Amino acid sequence: MPANNNTDNLDLAKDAIVIIDRVIKANEPGAKVREAIKRHKFSKNIYLSAIGKAAWTMASAAYGELGSKVKRGIVITKYNHSQGDIPGIEVIEAGHPLSDENTLAATQKIVDMAQSLGEDDELVFLISGGGSALFELPLNGLSLKEIIDVNNQLLSCGADIVEINKIRKRLSSVKAGRFAQICSPAKIFNIVMSDVLGDRLDSIASGPTAPDNSTVEETLDIVQKYKLSLSKTALECLNIETPKSVKNTETEFIGNVLALCSCTAEIAAELGYTPYVMCTEMNCEAREAGRMISAIAKQINQSDYSYKSPCAIIFGGETVVTLKGSGKGGRNQELALSSAEGIACMDNIIIFSFGSDGTDGPTDAAGGIVNGATYAKLNEIGLNYNGILDNNDSYNALKAIDGLIMTGPTGININDVAVILCK
Repeated sequence: MPANNNTDNLDLAKDAIVIIDRVIKANEPGAKVREAIKRHKFSKNIYLSAIGKAAWTMASAAYGELGSKVKRGIVITKYNHSQGDIPGIEVIEAGHPLSDENTLAATQKIVDMAQSLGEDDELVFLISGGGSALFELPLNGLSLKEIIDVNNQLLSCGADIVEINKIRKRLSSVKAGRFAQICSPAKIFNIVMSDVLGDRLDSIASGPTAPDNSTVEETLDIVQKYKLSLSKTALECLNIETPKSVKNTETEFIGNVLALCSCTAEIAAELGYTPYVMCTEMNCEAREAGRMISAIAKQINQSDYSYKSPCAIIFGGETVVTLKGSGKGGRNQELALSSAEGIACMDNIIIFSFGSDGTDGPTDAAGGIVNGATYAKLNEIGLNYNGILDNNDSYNALKAIDGLIMTGPTGININDVAVILCK
């Protein structure tokens, strides 16, 4: 992480590391999964499936509580997100953010298990962010290649997660409540970590067990808005109505971005900062969010401003990046880097942004961190600041100045948090 010889910057960087580490540990879902299971009254036969980046962590906790009561279990998580074997549970790693052949094979295994369930059976379904890519069977003969192409378009066009999932779910035979229909007449107990602003169950992992609140018209509007290129078959799938009622499910939420921000505030307060949670639904362009956050940071230094240092200004949500260049990065890295110019030469401020799952976009970084020396450091090593941003190359720029946040997979996934620390 970046630092210069200024004592404040060194202290701020140390505090940022403490906040990131403690926030991740405090939101680990194991205890919450176990508590949810203890409260629930189960049917005679218990089965288990888990999808998403936090799937292994959640499934391990569920098995720790249920043990041999689980007749069979299947987990699908992102590559390198499994932490070992779970007794009696099949753990499969697959592609994210784009589905692959492992995704389809693993999903088919869950579907086969679900189709065998009867009235005396209950499926514990553990859902976390990333489930849209990791749980997939294309609808009506659509190919995996086309699903990947559509997802690539969605991930690069600037669409938010709700818009992305409105398209995804209608191209899938297991999303938009369709998986709940496959499980019927068995009951489903959903335990959910939300990575969607507003905790919309029909959008988290594209709502495999939730009634779909979107309409055909809304979906086609998204196609027009972002000028998506879809085949005739895909357009036909978008016009097929989705289930509007699901009666065999019960749901409990165990984590979301509000909890992430509240936890960040509590830890910052313990470190001596006055915390202010500014918002929990930030969903604009990452570059614009970074500029806005740096503008607020500059204002803090004005004696008549509302927020007095030492303070921590906290923003939760999930920004988007409209790809225009060929560089490497993620939304949190781009947000952090785009804030660097605004705080140039300010010794008492540091800004960091990270994804709670530990992987920001297609990179191995969780996010980025910058201070008042970042802008000058980039110039010193011959990197053009605006050119980097225009090329969406925040990862390589931050890596060159030790400005990447590296946590590895965390086992949680409840959106992102960006923080201004000021002393």
